[in-house]
Amino acid sequence: MSDTATTAISGDLSALFAPRGIAVIGASRHPHKLGATLARSLSGFAAVGGHLALVNGRDDGMYGSIAQAAADGPIDVAMICVPAPACPGALAEAAAAGARAAVIYSGGFAETGEAGAAHQRALADIVSRTGIRLLGPNTSGFLAPHCGLTATFVPGAAQVRPGKVAVVAASGGVNHALAFLLTEAGHGVSLAVGLGNAVDLGAPDVLGHLADDPATAAVALHLESVADGPRLVDSVRRLAERRPVVALVVGRNDIGAFAASHTGALATSWRITRAALAQAGAVLVDDERELVDAVGALAVTRLRPRRTAGVGVVTAQAGPGLLLLDDLRGRRANVPELTTATRDALAELLPPLTYQANPVDTGRPGPELGRVLAAVGADPGVDVIAAYTLHEPDAVDIAAAVEEGRSHGTPMVLGLGGTGEEVARKRRELLEAGVAVTTDPRGVAAATAALLTDARARAHTAAPSPGGRVPADVRGRHDEHQAKNLLARMGVRTMPRRACDDRAGARAALAEFSGPVAVKLLDADVLHKTELGGVYLNIATSDDLEAALVRLDAAGARRYLVEKMAPAGVDLIVGARRDQVFGPVVLVGLGGTVAEALADVTVRLAPLSPAEAVSMPSELTGHALLTGWRSGPVLDPGELSRIVSALGDLLSANPLIDEIEINPLRLTADGLVALDAVIIPREADDAQPHL
Repeated sequence: MSDTATTAISGDLSALFAPRGIAVIGASRHPHKLGATLARSLSGFAAVGGHLALVNGRDDGMYGSIAQAAADGPIDVAMICVPAPACPGALAEAAAAGARAAVIYSGGFAETGEAGAAHQRALADIVSRTGIRLLGPNTSGFLAPHCGLTATFVPGAAQVRPGKVAVVAASGGVNHALAFLLTEAGHGVSLAVGLGNAVDLGAPDVLGHLADDPATAAVALHLESVADGPRLVDSVRRLAERRPVVALVVGRNDIGAFAASHTGALATSWRITRAALAQAGAVLVDDERELVDAVGALAVTRLRPRRTAGVGVVTAQAGPGLLLLDDLRGRRANVPELTTATRDALAELLPPLTYQANPVDTGRPGPELGRVLAAVGADPGVDVIAAYTLHEPDAVDIAAAVEEGRSHGTPMVLGLGGTGEEVARKRRELLEAGVAVTTDPRGVAAATAALLTDARARAHTAAPSPGGRVPADVRGRHDEHQAKNLLARMGVRTMPRRACDDRAGARAALAEFSGPVAVKLLDADVLHKTELGGVYLNIATSDDLEAALVRLDAAGARRYLVEKMAPAGVDLIVGARRDQVFGPVVLVGLGGTVAEALADVTVRLAPLSPAEAVSMPSELTGHALLTGWRSGPVLDPGELSRIVSALGDLLSANPLIDEIEINPLRLTADGLVALDAVIIPREADDAQPHL
């Protein structure tokens, strides 16, 4: 990262988020105009002593310019509500008047086409020349409830209560949706920011600001696109060292056209963005409700750093408990059986027909609930309690039971079901006591999983990749034989083979291997040989060979690769490629000819050490196929991780290579063997291979 980027991440944004004075440029007396709505929203800022100046050169009752407003008091931030063509001039005037930050609410920029993009470039030029920090354009602003600052035109935003969760959202609409959900859940927000088109201030800048914000205990991050992957990763890593980050990434499905029309930026690769954030220490979620449950839990409680942790499940109603257990199992949470001593203690508290091994079913909440929670929390295999109960005040005082159950210091996530103000009040009471609270079993599972993921991330110490163990100065196009020669130098096993310039050479190779062979078209320009009819397997006789060679010639072959057939096994795909946003990445997945159809893959940023790569196979949906499924071969994760790490190092060390792929990399009874390999150079480099 450059020094400039580092400064931006750690820069002071207090002028924007905690200003002494605000000027609304484009303020209006017309109640339905944006400038009037924003002025009304900011009335709370003026009520707590902030300097609020309304600027409109065509209204005698307002300041004629921001310079005039600055003469009457400090103006730290200009909030601009004029049409897009006028925004560059307004921004320049604000900078000249001494404003250190600005927010542009107007749309009509890159999201609308070339004319709007030109206005956006003009804004970027002013930011570069003057140093003023800019939020937006095309944003609905931000909320800073602790400062009494509602810098948005969205109705109801002033009702968002102060809290300990910060929101950083690509979309102003999502920013407000999350702020409202967090308020309804009893959390509130410390800061909620919608980035809009992010001409200047992006997620890394705001995350850097939050790293030093004492009012923030956890951060909710929403992403649609990423301009600078390494900078984002660095900002998340720095922040996650101090407080948890929970991330929701948009783009699992095809939304590119709508995303481009939204902010003028294309949606980023969903899979790679998630992988990068997870490596940086963020907790990943799949929807906005899960985001609220996860970040809300982490704002009030955290597990100690640990690689594995056990969950004790306590339920006062069996049906919701089944939903909770099912969801936890789906998230691969460890729900261990309780010790004999714990079960003996529970047997003295609960009816004999209830299930007590873990989950623990109380049958109905009663006065013994606190002691049940305490017994489960004291079990040596339990590190966090996930509990659910309906609100039944006649049966148990839930707050008192939870306080008694926390006597052993085990973090707790409690689902409290019910409706009405009394239930909402109990939830707030529990939150203030440091207990993570949700409304339903799924929320309990999501919050518990977030605690586990966060603890695992903090326990993980990334070991640097050893480096220096791969060839450098690799460039140019490689045919399969050359690519496999390179892999062999890196310790990747391949089958015996011969590159043949003519049919006579192919016949000699068949005789040499004395067994079934694969015969392939050998051409560095052909990446998908199977689709062209360029691969024939199990060729055992000279007649079979001649027939295969005839078909290969018809497919355009001028040279052939004859290779001894590999044993049966499970096919994987392993590769490294240079992502335009994040740089070098590595991939592991189920492979062969169905790799693209299955899309069962896991990704990491490179370079990475073998220790960092070793967990990748366990993340695959089909990972059971690698563990001796139906007497099949068993993967040595260490062997695979060494290959993955080496591919990442190779790509990192060779900037003239764009992609390296082994597909399939077959898992056999004797280990891994590369059956095909492709190396793709950068388009500008047409040199011959340097091996």
